[in-house]
Amino acid sequence: MHVLITGGAGFLGKAVVRRLEAAGAAAISVPRSADHDLRTPAGVADALEEARADVVIHLAAVVGGIGANRENPGRFFYDNATMGIELMERSRQAGVGKFVQIGTVCSYPKFTPVPFREEDLWNGYPEETNAPYGLAKKMLLVQGQAYRQQYGFDVIHLIPVNLYGPGDNFNPASSHVIPALIKKCVDARDAGDDHIEVWGTGAASREFLYVEDAAEGIVLATERYDDADPVNLGVGHEITIRDLVELIVRFTGFKGEVRWDPTKPDGQPRRALDTSRARERFGFVAKTSFEDGLRATVRWYEGTRAEAATSSSRG
Repeated sequence: MHVLITGGAGFLGKAVVRRLEAAGAAAISVPRSADHDLRTPAGVADALEEARADVVIHLAAVVGGIGANRENPGRFFYDNATMGIELMERSRQAGVGKFVQIGTVCSYPKFTPVPFREEDLWNGYPEETNAPYGLAKKMLLVQGQAYRQQYGFDVIHLIPVNLYGPGDNFNPASSHVIPALIKKCVDARDAGDDHIEVWGTGAASREFLYVEDAAEGIVLATERYDDADPVNLGVGHEITIRDLVELIVRFTGFKGEVRWDPTKPDGQPRRALDTSRARERFGFVAKTSFEDGLRATVRWYEGTRAEAATSSSRG
């Protein structure tokens, strides 16, 4: 098959491309934002015409942590909603055979019973700091179900939990919690700082899915799943932010104090998924243990820093 992957040059996208290549995809097209503005009908149409895609996997998103969501609610809503709406509509018109929409765990209500079940998506409003992003993605679930009903368009909607792994975004202005904490601990360790500051109380919990496992789940669903129901992708257990910080402190070798700032938001109180639907409908079970994945992510970041320092000294 010919596959178009938006966001294919990004953190998750690169992992999905590797999985598709291993699965024998005939051709993989990765439109770049510099060449195709996916918020516009013309940009989407051009990307689809170039790819001649049988399948579209829509990974592209404007994302960030709590701080980035608080600073850019309008942009996060508009860019994510518009990209998805235009891409799905133009894909339908172009005769694409299957559309794989990647949603977000931020679409769930703020006080969803744990573990989050797909049936709970509509039982409340999302956590306020990331509601515009979460709602934009949830509207694409509605669009996909409506298109399946009216046009018979094969749209599936996957909801991955928080991702992490080598190659993640470590920019403090836009990174999520794991890369932000790894960078903070490694930088403080190397600078000899006696403490780091962490937002919130540490009481909130999160579930984390290793990026290679997420890519496997997406490719399995693309191959095997053809239904209107949204599907969670996760590991099925959570960790508190306080325990996460302790692990990262240990794996990075930071010896200083952790100072919590309870004036900053914790975000959603708890986050853990029921993963039974993915297992039952297309056989996805995450394989990477959290400690193994976290160690690999720390090693990757430290290696990248060392490589950058070596290149800088040479040049």
